[in-house]
Amino acid sequence: MSGVLRADVPPVALTIAGSDSGGGAGIQADLKTFAAHGVYGLSAITAVTAQNTVAVTGVQEIEPELVSSQIAAVVSDFPVGAAKTGMLSSAAIIRAVAKAVDDHELRVVVDPVMVAKSGDRLLRADAVDALRDDLLPRAALLTPNVPEASDLTGLRVENEDEMQAAGERLLGMGPRAVLMKGGHLNGDAVVDLFLEGGRVVRLRGHRIHTRATHGTGCTLSAAVAANLALGRTLPVAVKRARQYLRTAMLRAAPLGQGHGPLGHLPPPS
Repeated sequence: MSGVLRADVPPVALTIAGSDSGGGAGIQADLKTFAAHGVYGLSAITAVTAQNTVAVTGVQEIEPELVSSQIAAVVSDFPVGAAKTGMLSSAAIIRAVAKAVDDHELRVVVDPVMVAKSGDRLLRADAVDALRDDLLPRAALLTPNVPEASDLTGLRVENEDEMQAAGERLLGMGPRAVLMKGGHLNGDAVVDLFLEGGRVVRLRGHRIHTRATHGTGCTLSAAVAANLALGRTLPVAVKRARQYLRTAMLRAAPLGQGHGPLGHLPPPS
C-alpha cells in the first residue's frame, strides 16, 4: 500500500471487477457504493460486458497484463485502504490479481462472482481451481452466496447447518473470514453466517420481496470494503454493509424488465 492518509484526504477503496453496461452490478455498482460511503473509488476493469437486467449478451476480457497495470497505476498514486474483487472471468486474470494483492499488500474482500443474476456464467469453469487455490488464501473476507459456496466446496448447501459446514470448509482454504450469504435459501427470514477463527455469528434479517436484486453481491462486498477503508473492524464492516444493502434494496427504482438495480445513492434533497 502506498501513501499516508491525511485528515483532509478521503478514504480510498479499489474495485477489481467487470464492467456492467446496465450499471446495476460490477464496477458501476461498486463505485456508487463507495461514493455512498464517502469513500473515493478506484477501479481496475477485468472484463467489459454487454448486459442489462435481463441477460448478458457479450463479454470481452481484458488482458491480464493490463489488469495488473491498472492496479499498479492506482496503488502507486493513492492510499488504498481496502480493495474488493468481483468478476475475474479467467484463471490468468485471477493469477494476475493474486500476484497484485501480494505485490501491493492489499487487504482484499473477495466476492467469488461466478454467475450473473440472469443466470449467465461470468467465470470460466476451468478458472474455479485458480480462484480456490490462488485468491481465496489471500482474502481478508470471502463473500459467497449458496451456489458459489457449493461450487467451491463440492458440498450440498440447502439449510443453515449445511451453510455452516460449507463456510467452515471455505475457511479452511485460507481466507481470514467468510460471510456465507443465505439469500438463496427459502423462508421469510434471511440468515447470513459470519465465520472468523472459531467463531460463527448468525446475522438474521427479514426477506425483502423485490425484483431489485441485480448487483446485490457486488454491492455488499463493496460496502464491506468501503467500511474497512473507513477504519472499521471487519465484524462492524460486515454489519454496516448488510444494513446498507437493505436500504439500497428498499429505495430501488423500478428500472429494467428483469432483476432491477438497487438504489445505491439517496435521492437528491
